[in-house]
Amino acid sequence: MNHILRKIENKISNYLSHYPKFYALVVGIGIVLFWRGVWHSVDQMHSSVTSSIASMPTPWWDGPISFIVGLVILYTTGAFTSSFIGNELILSGLRGEKKLSEKTEVDLRNEVTAISDIKDELSIISKKLEILQKQAHENHKNI
Repeated sequence: MNHILRKIENKISNYLSHYPKFYALVVGIGIVLFWRGVWHSVDQMHSSVTSSIASMPTPWWDGPISFIVGLVILYTTGAFTSSFIGNELILSGLRGEKKLSEKTEVDLRNEVTAISDIKDELSIISKKLEILQKQAHENHKNI
């Protein structure tokens, strides 16, 4: 069952990652509905303790339904565990990479090593460029 849900989540998030504005809209709606459901459910529990059910302005199921709909949206779009990570979700989907929450420690170490290697190469290139600029400046003086 978990495997099927993960496949559905991956298909939806991979599709939506190609449409970032629509993805943001869907996830935003999911987040609002999720927290609306939490908010209304807590209000309903508080109201049932402090007053009669007849005085409630909304039906008892309003909060739980919002919560469940928001939860389903967030889960099926792959944003439930990573809704606060930001653009990494969209970028990893476009690149076909694993989500940050699915990466192993080895994957993360490899990425850190690759980034470090790139920084070292950039530093070497920067130094070589500096030497070439000095040589060009000296050659220009001698002319």
